[in-house]
Formats: sequence, C-alpha cells, structure tokens
Amino acid sequence: FIILFLGVRMNRVIKISEVKQLTTLSNASIYRLIKLGEFPKQLKLAERSSGWLVEEVNNWLESKRIIRDGGES
Repeated sequence: FIILFLGVRMNRVIKISEVKQLTTLSNASIYRLIKLGEFPKQLKLAERSSGWLVEEVNNWLESKRIIRDGGES
C-alpha cells in the first residue's frame, strides 16, 4: 500500500468504503471509535470529502493483532 517514488514514501488515501472493507467495521463503529480516540481520524480532503491514510489504518489493524497475540512478536 505504500508507494515509493524517487525514494520518498508516499501514503495512499482511502475512502470510507475501503476502510470498511479492510476493517470489516460499519460506518457507525468507525466514527464511534474515532470519537473515543481509538481509531485514526480522517483527513478533510475537501468541503464534502474525507479519507484515511492507509498506513494509519494498517497500523491500527496491526495493533489489534499484537493485542490478540499477547504482545510484540
């Protein structure tokens, strides 16, 4: 998901539909977790457009795996 361009890490922005697909969470669950500070906040891209950095969502998923597995592996 991370694109390398001339040696610079570029992070891809994803929309809510892909966030839902990656996490299997509903819209309501995602926004509830954001409000609780337990999920990455979206970026405001335009007046009526938001997105998430895929790296932040992947890091959140990885943190869930670490918790499940009982710590760093």
